[in-house]
Amino acid sequence: MVAGDLPGPRSRVLLERQEQRESNARTYPRHLPIAIADARGSLVRDVDGNVFIDFLAGAGVLSLGHNHPELVRVAARQLEIFTHGLDLPTPAKDDFVTAQLSMLPAALKDRMKIHFCGPTGANAVEAAIKLCKTATGRDDIVSFAGGFHGSTAAAMAVTGLVEQKAPVGGGMPGVHFFPYSYCARCPLGLSKESSGTRCAHYLENALTDPLGGIPLPAAVIMEMVQGEGGVIPATYEFAQRVRRLTRELGIPLIVDEVQTGCGRTGTWFAFEQYDIEPDVIVASKALSGIGTPVAVILYDKELDRWAPGAHIGTFRGNQLAFATGAAAVEIVRRDRVLENVRERGAQVAALLTPLETLDWVLEVRGRGLMWGIELVHPGTGRPDGELAEAVQAEALRHGVIVETGGRDGCVVRLLPPLNVTEDHVAAACGVLVDAVSAVGEQGRAA
Repeated sequence: MVAGDLPGPRSRVLLERQEQRESNARTYPRHLPIAIADARGSLVRDVDGNVFIDFLAGAGVLSLGHNHPELVRVAARQLEIFTHGLDLPTPAKDDFVTAQLSMLPAALKDRMKIHFCGPTGANAVEAAIKLCKTATGRDDIVSFAGGFHGSTAAAMAVTGLVEQKAPVGGGMPGVHFFPYSYCARCPLGLSKESSGTRCAHYLENALTDPLGGIPLPAAVIMEMVQGEGGVIPATYEFAQRVRRLTRELGIPLIVDEVQTGCGRTGTWFAFEQYDIEPDVIVASKALSGIGTPVAVILYDKELDRWAPGAHIGTFRGNQLAFATGAAAVEIVRRDRVLENVRERGAQVAALLTPLETLDWVLEVRGRGLMWGIELVHPGTGRPDGELAEAVQAEALRHGVIVETGGRDGCVVRLLPPLNVTEDHVAAACGVLVDAVSAVGEQGRAA
C-alpha cells in the first residue's frame, strides 16, 4: 500500500510549509511524515496516494473510524439546524445527555449529573478538580506516577510527565504523586505478583498516618489504563483498594476515562471491569464518534455544590458533537461494537504473542482495543525509545500508523477504531510483528 520513500514528494511540500509556519510544539508529523488527503473507516490515504491502516485513529478520538457515513449525515443535518448553543437546552443536547446517562452502569444512572465544559479532556479534568475542591472544601490532590491528564494548568499539575511541566514554573500546588500498579516495572522494587497490592497499601499508609505529611485531599485522580504512560492497566486489586480507601476516608475518586471511555477497553467505561463506582467520571475524546470536540464530567449529585457560572466554557454547546454523539451510541448498540472490541482485542493478543519471546520486548499488554508493546535494550533491560521509534517508522513504511508513549517513548501503542475489521487487525498485527522482530534484530547486530 506504500510505494516509494516517505514522505512522498507532495507530502514533503506540505510538511516543509508546516515547519515554516506552525508551532515548534507540533508532534505527530515529526514521527509520522505524511500529509493526509482523505480517509474512510480504518484507512487513510496521503497526498501521494499511499494508503495506511490507521491504528492511531486521531489518538483514540475516531471510535467508529474516519467519516462514518451515518455520522456524516447526522452532522450535515445538524449543520442546517443549529450549531452552537452555549448551555441552553436543545433537542440534540437532550438526546446526547440521555444517551450518555443510558450507558452508565445501573447503580450509577440515577445518581449522576452531567456537566459540559470546554471541548477537551484537559478542560474536563480541570472541571473535575474544581468540583471536588468546591464540594469538599479541601485543597490537595492525589495522582499517580505515569498518569497523563492534559496540558492545561491543573491538568498538567496532576500529570506525571516531568518533561512537559519542567519549563513551566508555578504550577498548581498541593499535588502528591503515588506509585501506580505498573507491575512490569514495579515502582517499589517488588515482585510482579505483589506490587499492585503494595502500591495501594503505600497510599493507604500515607493518607492514614497522622505523621504522613499529607492533609486529607480533595480528590484522588486515576486512569484505569494509563494511556500516554504506556498502556498500563491497573491491577484489579489495586483499583479495588484505592476505591475502598477513598470511600472510607470520604475522598472523591475521579476516574479519567478520556482515552479509555466510549468502549475503548471493551466496556463503555474501563472502571466497569474493576467493579468499582467512581464519584466523578471524565470523558471526552470519542464522545462524538466522529472527532467533533466535546468533553463532560459525570458526577455524583452529592458533589453538585458549585454556583452558577462556577465552571464554564464558550464551546460547551457544540450541537454537532451532541447530534453525532447520540447517534454513535445507537450505532454502538445496534452494531454490537463493544463485542467487536472484545473479539478484536483477543485477536490482537493472539497475533502479538510471538513478540513475547523476544529479548527486546518487556511486555505486550492491553485491554480491548488499547494495546502497548514495551521495548527495552536487550542488554540492560532499560526502556528503549529509539527502538520504539524505529518500529513506528518501519510500520509506517509498510502501511500501518501507530503511536509511541510510555517511559522514554519505549512503548509502541495501538488505538484502532472500535469497529475495525478482522482483516485489518490481521494485516496490521502482521506488519507490527515483522517490524518489531526486524528492528530488534538489526539493533542487536549493530
